[in-house]
Amino acid sequence: MPSSNSLPKDSVLQQLFPQLYPLLFVALWSTGFIGAKFGLPDAEPLTFLSLRYAIVLGLMGSIAWLSKAPWPSRPKDYLHIGISGLLVHGLYLGGVFSAIADGLPAGVTALVVGLQPVLTALGAGAFLGERVRPGQWLGLAFGFAGVGLVVAHKLSANASTALLLGQLAPALLALLAITAGTLYQKRFCPAFDLRSGSVVQFLPCLALTWLAASLSETLQMRWTANFAFALGWLVLVLSLGAVSLLNLLIRRGSAVNVASLFYMVPPTTALFAWALFGETLTGLALAGMGLAVFGVWLARR
Repeated sequence: MPSSNSLPKDSVLQQLFPQLYPLLFVALWSTGFIGAKFGLPDAEPLTFLSLRYAIVLGLMGSIAWLSKAPWPSRPKDYLHIGISGLLVHGLYLGGVFSAIADGLPAGVTALVVGLQPVLTALGAGAFLGERVRPGQWLGLAFGFAGVGLVVAHKLSANASTALLLGQLAPALLALLAITAGTLYQKRFCPAFDLRSGSVVQFLPCLALTWLAASLSETLQMRWTANFAFALGWLVLVLSLGAVSLLNLLIRRGSAVNVASLFYMVPPTTALFAWALFGETLTGLALAGMGLAVFGVWLARR
């Protein structure tokens, strides 16, 4: 007779894998900034994203059709899922790719959008009815102070403040979009089929991004090895893997708990950027990163 403390191997795996979802999500999500760094030299940001969305739609649409995935049953469900996708993917990725294409280092971009946990903790109070504690307000202040220190060295390096603001503006847009999208999805459409739901999410992203690209970019791409690798990585690992994990985490946990994972993204991205591109941060920037992480930790308490 088996011991009462022993579990079948399948049961152990079923319990272990969900526990690894958050760490796996952080690791995969952090590589998105690196993928953008690899691919953007050969394509403009919105053109790159449009191609990425088109491939994702083709793959997920085929998977949903072949597996006979259920589709939303009400028109308003399509609307809510589409809006959440436009915020979490379309505006967020558009901001991140544009910031990196404008010259903002991947590590700094990750740090800016890594303030999402603080903003989500505050937004959850007003939007989801969760209580906002004084410590969360203090965490918000520390977080933004940290970002100020991180970008201070760029202010001294750039003669034009307008140039710095131009680099930061898309990253700030991405921060606001991913925060609003997480809150919106948690409130209006926390659970949907990951196969058909991905199609509904990415369809408006493709429409808006392609329209913006056709109005502001040349739509030219160079099919280099780096570009092909970056495109394949972002489609398969990010849009199919990490996004599916994000949807699962939003379904299972509170908005603040899910958002708190993003505080691990900046140091992970900075490590990837240091190893692959030799990006460095000054002592002031490192202090700012620590202050921002402390602010997020304080808000999570």
